[in-house]
Amino acid sequence: APVQNIGAYGTELKDVFISCEVFDQNNYSIKKYRIEDCCFDYRNSIFKSHKNLIILSIKLKLKNENHKINSSYGGVNDELKKLGIINPTIKDVSKAICNIRKRKLPDPNKIGNAGSFFKNPIIGLEKLEQIKNNFIDIPSFKIDNDKFKIPAAWLIEKAGFKGKHFGKFGVHKSQPLVLVNYNNASGKDIFKLSLSIKDIVNKIFQIELETEVNII
Repeated sequence: APVQNIGAYGTELKDVFISCEVFDQNNYSIKKYRIEDCCFDYRNSIFKSHKNLIILSIKLKLKNENHKINSSYGGVNDELKKLGIINPTIKDVSKAICNIRKRKLPDPNKIGNAGSFFKNPIIGLEKLEQIKNNFIDIPSFKIDNDKFKIPAAWLIEKAGFKGKHFGKFGVHKSQPLVLVNYNNASGKDIFKLSLSIKDIVNKIFQIELETEVNII
């Protein structure tokens, strides 16, 4: 969880993280890393680039009351309405998100996949306005006055890859962020597909997609 600074639907691990105990393979020492030591960023941390660091345990700060409910992201409010819930609890929000993810994401027990393969790119306002000249419907989420997060899934779909099948592998029909292994495809097959997606998206939008997964 700290390696990736995992997150979804408007929150990340760093929001509740206090510290972790880390074993350093270079000098065989054990050290406590506080949040400021971890260099947390969007799906990133110091542990992602420093392979010598092994996380032994983590310490989180959680509450059992007065929770701040964030249901404004990714269609959660719409799902809560479908469930007839007006004043949601954290359990209600969890159920709504699970329902959404079951519809959008393939079950790895049935179809091989590594979840979201690409990060959502962050671009400047000028770049966003340029893209809007050709794609007025481009969705964006404001980070600050000059930074906007663009859904990678939308870019991949517009590039024509959503649901595309390449024999043993392809792009999922409901969630373009997910590359799937239908029948004994190799890691190289999936990797080559990811490069093709990055190339076409870059040609259309001049946006360089970054992988969320680690390529070994």
